[in-house]
Amino acid sequence: MQLEAIFGWIRALEEGADVELTEEDLALINALQIAPRLSWADAAEVLGVHATTLAARWERLRSAGASWVTAHLMGDPQQMCLAFVDVECEMHRRDDVTEALAAVPEIVTVDEAASNRDLMLTAITASLEEFGTAVASRLKDIDGLVKYQTALCTRLHTGAYSWRLNVLDRGQVAALRAKAGPEAAGSAPPSSTHEPLPASHRDLLPFLARDGRATAADIARALDRHPATVQRQLNRVLASHVLSFRCEVAQKFSGYPVTCQWFANVPAGQHDAAAAEIRGFRNVRLAASTTGRTNFVIIMWLQSVADVLTQELALQQRIPGIELVESVVMLSSVKRVGWMLNPDSTTTGAVVPAVGLQLGG
Repeated sequence: MQLEAIFGWIRALEEGADVELTEEDLALINALQIAPRLSWADAAEVLGVHATTLAARWERLRSAGASWVTAHLMGDPQQMCLAFVDVECEMHRRDDVTEALAAVPEIVTVDEAASNRDLMLTAITASLEEFGTAVASRLKDIDGLVKYQTALCTRLHTGAYSWRLNVLDRGQVAALRAKAGPEAAGSAPPSSTHEPLPASHRDLLPFLARDGRATAADIARALDRHPATVQRQLNRVLASHVLSFRCEVAQKFSGYPVTCQWFANVPAGQHDAAAAEIRGFRNVRLAASTTGRTNFVIIMWLQSVADVLTQELALQQRIPGIELVESVVMLSSVKRVGWMLNPDSTTTGAVVPAVGLQLGG
């Protein structure tokens, strides 16, 4: 039965058939959301499926662009600069502007918005000074880009690395967390700033951006280094918490095809309490304190546009004093943490790693 399933997936890939995610597929993705670098043997123990079958299933999902594991810079504002940028552009030049912005390594996410701004960007740089030189200065040189406005993250309360499909039971979730290592998704970075990684260690980062499950043996072959040396280097990279590992799923398969972002004001001194309440919403993708016209940003994936009002009511009921200034629904995502996306939210397979993740970066 296992071989029949494997050959069936291979035939589907060869024939270019549309991917339909089964409950078993969703369970595997959910497992990798919790422990992105989990071995197939450990996954098999928890999911009750043979390791070979899981490996073949994952290859099918990854090759179809339905799910992928990546590693990206943590974005902790105590260690680097995380910025949210609104962009307006000339209507007939929108596609050109979008393409130019997506090619900038420091701009990790590009969304098309249904609002008075055309595009919404997320940028990560080593410092505020680097944001000015590597991002802001380049925005001014893009033909068709009319205006931009920037809000800086002052505290990242939660990110998409902690978002889950929630198809596994509590026992399975607990077992996966127990097996996950230092690269477990959603693990908190150390409170103190980390020491910079040596150049030899940074060489590993682009491989992890392109495949968050890349092994020391895989990377050693690509870099022509001894596997034992790369394993030591990889262990240090994983323990450094400079990277956030994430198993992504194409949004159309998530059950929540609509993205909404709220710009809000929360009373001073109540941001942590507000963030704690927001974490109770299972569909939250981001909660952050910011500078700018408003001081708090919330992003959720929703089942429909009608849910925007439902979630607004819930936010106001659970967070005293919150002022929801504006809601923005996204038309599409062009780039998500470095990965280029198709119009249907699957990945093209092309990756533009952030500068800190590039070779020699």
